[in-house]
Amino acid sequence: MAEHSGGNGRGEGANAMWGGRFAQAPDAVMTAINASIGFDRRLAREDIAGSRAHSAMLAAQGIVSAEDAAAIDAGLAQVLAEIEAGAFAFSEALEDIHMNVEARLAELIGAPAGRLHTARSRNDQVALDFRMWVRARCDEAADALTRVIGALLDQAEAGADMVMPGFTHLQVAQPVTWGHHMLAYVEMFARDRARFRDARARMNECPLGAAALAGTSFPIDREATARALGFDRPTANSLDSVSDRDFAMEFLSVAAICAVHLSRLAEELVIWSSAQFRFARLSDKFTTGSSIMPQKRNPDAAELVRAKTGRIFGAQVALNTVMKGLPLTYSKDMQEDKEPVFDAADALGLALSAAEGMLRDLAPEPARLRAAAAQGFSTATDLADWCVRRLGMPFRRAHHVTGALVARAETLGVDLPELPLAEMQAVEPGITAEVFEVLGVENSVASRTSFGGTAPAQVRAQIARWRETEA
Repeated sequence: MAEHSGGNGRGEGANAMWGGRFAQAPDAVMTAINASIGFDRRLAREDIAGSRAHSAMLAAQGIVSAEDAAAIDAGLAQVLAEIEAGAFAFSEALEDIHMNVEARLAELIGAPAGRLHTARSRNDQVALDFRMWVRARCDEAADALTRVIGALLDQAEAGADMVMPGFTHLQVAQPVTWGHHMLAYVEMFARDRARFRDARARMNECPLGAAALAGTSFPIDREATARALGFDRPTANSLDSVSDRDFAMEFLSVAAICAVHLSRLAEELVIWSSAQFRFARLSDKFTTGSSIMPQKRNPDAAELVRAKTGRIFGAQVALNTVMKGLPLTYSKDMQEDKEPVFDAADALGLALSAAEGMLRDLAPEPARLRAAAAQGFSTATDLADWCVRRLGMPFRRAHHVTGALVARAETLGVDLPELPLAEMQAVEPGITAEVFEVLGVENSVASRTSFGGTAPAQVRAQIARWRETEA
């Protein structure tokens, strides 16, 4: 999508777009490598919205007549209707969405179509279209994340008291609650949503009017076109306006972080639904069977969400690589900016929808969760804390005593709650029967009442805070 200052016609002959400068038609390979209509047709709605705003501004400024502007607007509305109806014939010879739209407009309204490109270039035109498209994807991602957060809050509320193991190194560490675990993902996805909204606010400046790279000598009103297209303001530097793709790179950066969180959630769903864990179930709606093993229920939706992360990471690397060595301002390399973003946005949208669906479908197994929470000496820290509180030990000494008790329990093949008091007192004489009050998993989670802790009361308080925030 290089500079262009006008031109009509949909002919396939020699350089219909470029007028008198070129006498020969491009080589077939040149046409193939140069054309972007195969993918940038996705920008049709944004392209036509920008053209309509530009035409209205030109008329308001007296740069084109009101009659020509009215014809242009009506013609563009018809072009959009044809595209949305699937009745538009896209031409590779016309390279991109901009020239395809303009050529069809010329067929519909004749000479007035040639005035539309006054005071703009394809450089600021594509910068506008792409920015508007990415801006809309930020809104969609934020909305999808709101739905994911809602599903997590529903799970948290239902499982505020449900005990499950908390892990470090994928080893049972301390008991937590299902609600607390779900709220951890609420925090992650809320940060993702905030990043999409923040990125959207930063990209909400309108590049239209920067023209090819230096601005224009026509008395345009950039504030008017910015307002008409929902931007906060016009961009402040014409060179940066046509060369900037930070908005797309930032979208991909935020999408990549969000994909990490989606992948972590998906990984846990895969683990939890396995026969070895059986912490939770996904129904037939989000699993598949095996062609040879009839007993299988495979968590394919979760696995594919996990895999989409690679596509999004790849898109981010691809666009950063395209942009890293470009001098100001526009280079044709930047035609390669769209496909990675389109692909990543599609992958992210699908992954978010699948995550919401799985969370609403997910059924925890309370008995399995509680049994697992009681394994692996998960209340050892509670025992150490009790020694500090009741016996006045320094924590490091309490840690040592507890470690010795864990070793003794392991030798006897029991967990800490089943370790006889006499065995405990053989290690530390000051321990009393009161210690057993803190060794049950329910007692453990109930005691974690610090702000942000796993105690059911804290979980419910956090759910209430989020419900108020989301209302």
